[in-house]
Amino acid sequence: MVIAPASYHQGIGELVAGIKYRAELAALDMLVMALVERIKQLQRLGLIRLPQAMIAVPLHPNRLRQRGFNQAWLIADTLSRQLGIPMLDKVLVRRVDTRPQAGLTGKQRRRNLADAFILTEPINYQRIALIDDVVTTGTTVQSIAELFAAHYIHLQVWCLARAEAPGLLE
Repeated sequence: MVIAPASYHQGIGELVAGIKYRAELAALDMLVMALVERIKQLQRLGLIRLPQAMIAVPLHPNRLRQRGFNQAWLIADTLSRQLGIPMLDKVLVRRVDTRPQAGLTGKQRRRNLADAFILTEPINYQRIALIDDVVTTGTTVQSIAELFAAHYIHLQVWCLARAEAPGLLE
């Protein structure tokens, strides 16, 4: 299940890209607040249960050095403070320095992420939220979800925006 307050292609794509690629963080709190409101709405409607912990999609150390920050970690940190849900850090690691997913086909994305992530220690929770900035094809979250499914952990994916497939909005 992917939870996002907005569409990437209908207004906030530039804000999300600005956070990710140019460290333009002014809109971060506003976008996270929209996500918090969406989560609370779904909880009130009985459609979701809040997770017991959250984990940010990790960057490989090389990418982290290049970018200087992990936008998913910044989002998760803000969410953790606003919702009072602990953030687990360093239990999910990107062990392969993959190419950026942008511009790759679905098949290339799957090949790019094969065995890219590992869990470094057991997780003693049944419900986890995986935090990312944007979900496009879902390849990254699917790759990570398989790790959690092997340990019988229910995974929700929370992101600032969902990028719909080409033609879906027409």
